[in-house]
Amino acid sequence: MKFISDYRDKEIVKRYLALILKQVQREYKIMEVCGGHTMAIHRFGLPQILPKNVKLLSGPGCPVCVTQKRYIDKAIELSKDTDHVICTFGDLIRVPGSFSSLEKQKAENSNIRIVYSVMEALDYAIANQNNKVIFLAIGFETTAPSTAVAIVRASELKLKNFFVLSAHKLMPPAMKAIIDYGVKIDGYLCPGHVSTITGSNIYNFIPQKYKLGCVVSGFEPIDILQSIYMLLVQFNENKPKVEIQYKRAVTVEGNLKALNFIQTVFEPADDNWRGIGNIEKSGLKIRPEFSAFDADVQFSLSEIITIEDKGCICGEILKGLKTPLDCPMFNKSCKPENPVGACMVSSEGACQAYYKFRLTNQNAF
Repeated sequence: MKFISDYRDKEIVKRYLALILKQVQREYKIMEVCGGHTMAIHRFGLPQILPKNVKLLSGPGCPVCVTQKRYIDKAIELSKDTDHVICTFGDLIRVPGSFSSLEKQKAENSNIRIVYSVMEALDYAIANQNNKVIFLAIGFETTAPSTAVAIVRASELKLKNFFVLSAHKLMPPAMKAIIDYGVKIDGYLCPGHVSTITGSNIYNFIPQKYKLGCVVSGFEPIDILQSIYMLLVQFNENKPKVEIQYKRAVTVEGNLKALNFIQTVFEPADDNWRGIGNIEKSGLKIRPEFSAFDADVQFSLSEIITIEDKGCICGEILKGLKTPLDCPMFNKSCKPENPVGACMVSSEGACQAYYKFRLTNQNAF
């Protein structure tokens, strides 16, 4: 299949549903840990057309959703200095901090710029060297290489006004933590975008240690259905392993050049995930040799007060223990136009996916 329409062909969808139905022997719980998968699953209405005993759970795969509130509070505090220019991706701007948001700070004349890449922020720093330009670096292994490239480039140029506030995170430790928390799943739909960088080898510990299946999936409905079918075959044959469905983009070894940039600039560190807590070696900290570009090192951010949400169950949703429909605020006090938690802010968040597609049944099938 070569074109998007091929991956959405309803006749092929029906064929995979029939194959899945033949494999169903009990209840299965499959967790996706990619925000792109979460949105696609609900956009195409896959939970409604799958057998009822094939349960899809949303895990901590939305980078905006898992970015801790303290990080937002730090960014807000940095934005209050008139010499500072905060550069951020657009989906972070509305995430609530303890007392404000970047969107509200922008309305109060803080210099906050929405950028589409870290290189855009770097170019702005080169052109405006009287300002201190601070890039808000969030995301998993997918976006970390570009941040690393920008830091290396800034080092080569000996820039004095470019800084990165890193909230980059690593997916495998979170997948391990979900299992260690005791969340009952049979296997993972592994993230497609992350895996284009990391390769599939990083998931080998899951079948080896935990006896759970893993399939790296693409993002179209037939991709996801084929991946579910592959997992069911693994379950029923009792042969958990790592397989790649998304072969048109993912390899076993990954993008070695991108991985080298990550290893050059970052080192693993314990990190806090919003709503989940501290996960060992799950974050990417800028190495000491590049500390001149580390906003955490170069600016005093230790006295910030952070107040966690009350009533928001985003953490339980990110662990796969609850769904947005279990939240008393969902579609009441918490809506996309007035989000209480990060899961409603992001276009890849489970709450927004439920709100946008499950409530209206505006899906493709």
